[in-house]
Amino acid sequence: MKYSRGYKVFRIFNGIFLALICIVCLYPFLNTLATSLSSNTSVLRGEIGIFPKGINFEAYTRIMKDSEFYIGYKNTVVYTVLGTLLSLTITIATAYPLSRRGLVGKKYIMLFFVFTMYFGGGMIPSFLLVKNLHIMNTIWAVILPGSLSVYNMLIMRTFFASIPESLSEAAKIDGIGDFRLLTKIILPLSKPIIATMTLFYAVGYWNDWFSALIYMSDSKKHPVTLYLRSVVMGLTKQAMSGNITGNDVAEVANKTVQGATVMLVTIPILCIYPFVQKYFVSGVMLGSVKE
Repeated sequence: MKYSRGYKVFRIFNGIFLALICIVCLYPFLNTLATSLSSNTSVLRGEIGIFPKGINFEAYTRIMKDSEFYIGYKNTVVYTVLGTLLSLTITIATAYPLSRRGLVGKKYIMLFFVFTMYFGGGMIPSFLLVKNLHIMNTIWAVILPGSLSVYNMLIMRTFFASIPESLSEAAKIDGIGDFRLLTKIILPLSKPIIATMTLFYAVGYWNDWFSALIYMSDSKKHPVTLYLRSVVMGLTKQAMSGNITGNDVAEVANKTVQGATVMLVTIPILCIYPFVQKYFVSGVMLGSVKE
């Protein structure tokens, strides 16, 4: 196939533009990784780009020796797994009825959900609600307030609506009820959107630190993201310990520990992407453009 000169020029500039975007996105990640693996002297001299110099694992060793890091990591895994399961259940249970044509009051229910996307009660009413529900310092304080994303629900609703009604009608003729219809037919056909929503919710719970900061005073229940926050702010024992002297050297050691903590917190969630990549694009596209 022959392409016009204009199209060839477009492809060249498009490739250059996408390459620049990749560089902009990858450089901070690679620089942080290189900093976490480099010696304090190299960091102090500003020699670190995307490759480490004076490779050592001292920063990772410091973090691995801290029990608070492991406690936070365990909490984050628990919050992410349980929160994602709960969010998926609520999202499916909300999106599926709203995708059916015969639902009474469907228009007004949709307006109610969309209204919450533009107007919220604010932080103080949310805090008072959580307090009055007596779930402060519990896992529910982190999971329940964000258990349903209206945006994700709308995408999933649109995906469900794209499934032919003839399948549902044929199943009902065979005597299959609504619950079995959902679990045996609709959900198996919805793997792309379920994988996409799983990724969205898992990343949200994994990165969340503000909810725990507000609703949890017990440090034993804090997620690892709060540990990362304290490291970045220079408040952890790892950033201040060690046989180092001088403010500059201490600051550099702090940067290497910060980089190592960022990598340990970021890499696990990045490992999920390869397993859901084949579903991701199709799930988002089918759930967002079909009306």
